[in-house]
Parts: sequence; C-alpha cells; structure tokens
Amino acid sequence: MKLFKYGITLERLKQEDIELVRKWRNSDPVRLNMEFREIISSEQQLTWFNSIDNLENNYLMIYYKGEKIGLLNDKNVDWENRTSESGLFLGRTEFYATFVPYLVSVAGIETTFYFLNWNKQFAHILRSNSNAIRYNTQLGYRLCEGQENVENQKYEMTRESFELAAGKIRKAVKMLADDDDKTSLLLEPGDFVSGIAQKVEALLKDYIHPLQKSENHEGIWYKEV
Repeated sequence: MKLFKYGITLERLKQEDIELVRKWRNSDPVRLNMEFREIISSEQQLTWFNSIDNLENNYLMIYYKGEKIGLLNDKNVDWENRTSESGLFLGRTEFYATFVPYLVSVAGIETTFYFLNWNKQFAHILRSNSNAIRYNTQLGYRLCEGQENVENQKYEMTRESFELAAGKIRKAVKMLADDDDKTSLLLEPGDFVSGIAQKVEALLKDYIHPLQKSENHEGIWYKEV
C-alpha cells in the first residue's frame, strides 16, 4: 500500500526496511524520546516486525523527494469503530527544524479523517517531551482526562479538534505543496492477500467526493478527482 499527498509518499513497511528503521530507532535523537530506551537488536527488530505485520497495525515508511526519512504508524487499529493510535519519528535529523514533519502529519491526518472517514486518533507522548507536546497540540491533539500526572501521557484527536487547531498549518502545507494536494492511494497485490485492501475499500465507499479508480501492473489506484 502506498499513499501520495503533499509531496510525501507513505509506503507500508516491508521487512527489507526494518534494519534501517532499527538504526533510526536506536539513535539518541529518537530513542531518548521513547518510553522504551534500550538498544534494539536485529533479532528483537524482526520479532517486532512479525508482531505488527497484520491488520491491527499500519506502519508506513516516509519518503520525501524519493528518500526514506522516517516512520509513521497507526497501531491498535479498530476498523469497526474507526480509531487507532498514531506515532511518528524522523530518522533523518536534518529535517527536524523544517516544515517536512508538518507535510507528513497533515497528509496522514487528512487521509485518515477525510479519505478513510476515521472517528478518532490517539497518541502517547512523554510528559517530559515538550517539543512533541507542542507539535501535537498544534495539530489538534488534546490531553485525555486523568493523564496529568502520567509519565507517558495519552492524547486524543478528532476531526473537529484537528480543524479547530491546525487551520494555519494546513493552509501553509497546501501552499508549499502547490498542486500536489490530492490524495492518491495504491493498493498492491500483496494488500489483497493480507486483507488490508478489502478493509480500506470498504471505508472508501463512504468517501463523499468523487474518486477515480483504475488498475495497472502495480495494483488498484484510487485518486481524488
């Protein structure tokens, strides 16, 4: 599965990329902002990948200008209630102080809430990670009730909170992306084997805007008109 929006490509994580992800995850800029801070071995990484390569998790490699730069995820996916827990990290530190993280986040959030008609997203953020708290609240995440004194705090976002909080960010993203503001989704043959393609297609039936559906050697495409 591949998603294209705002100059960002999101591709479902494949086993061939998990060593790159492990390298990023073990680096201090990423590791020290995580609840689990131990160095991850190759064996642990493979065990982890086997545990998330299923319909309840959707881990996506982030591409920017053709280069792999980080990982975006939805885990604990509840397809019936349309909820999940989101997470993001960039392995390429040169993009930290740029607008690229916003391109990634807005592309993912808009696709989740509008394209797939999701109801709610959750996130966990360390109470000590002030940068991540500020970033996520700018996008519309709100601290859940009873989390004030928890170290790894739970946040939630709805479509309404996203729209209220992120208006200026979304406007800037659209300006930066020029004409690349339409969502394109590719469902590859392997997605139909795993069953995730069928889950996604069921959600697309509720999409209120016209979609162009086509098929080629890569798989089945859905594109906003």
